[in-house]
Amino acid sequence: MAIHKFLLAIYILGSALAHFSLAQSSPQDYVDAHNAARAQVGVQPITWNETVAAYARRYASSRVAARCSMENSGGPYGENLAKVYGTSVSGSDAVEFWVTEKPNYDYNSNSCVGGECLHYTQIVWGDSLYLGCASVHCKNGWWFITCNYHPPGNMEGQRPY
Repeated sequence: MAIHKFLLAIYILGSALAHFSLAQSSPQDYVDAHNAARAQVGVQPITWNETVAAYARRYASSRVAARCSMENSGGPYGENLAKVYGTSVSGSDAVEFWVTEKPNYDYNSNSCVGGECLHYTQIVWGDSLYLGCASVHCKNGWWFITCNYHPPGNMEGQRPY
């Protein structure tokens, strides 16, 4: 009897944690984090698009078999990828991580200086109006997160805003 209560407690805890994890990665979490960065530079808000999100989910799911390897999808959308080991990462955490590249973007020269900035410029790309994101947990302990953008950003020779 005691073992059944213990297993039930683990099931309830696991269900609560799974629900919490899903709540932290809702479409609105991704949208809000993107729009906070976009508002800082005066770019119109981005909106969730279920077609783009379905593409992100399909691609993220395909990474499970590839042990969450970081590889661009080569698809029709702009794309940001992240990979985190161990614990779950929320949608807003992934976006906030990409936004840390902001100091590396020099608007005057329209270039990355001192490091990576293309994740950030995709987030604030003014012509990218639609967003879809997904995350998956791989068997090797890694989480793979992708956000896709339509129309894609980071067009050579153009400024993001």
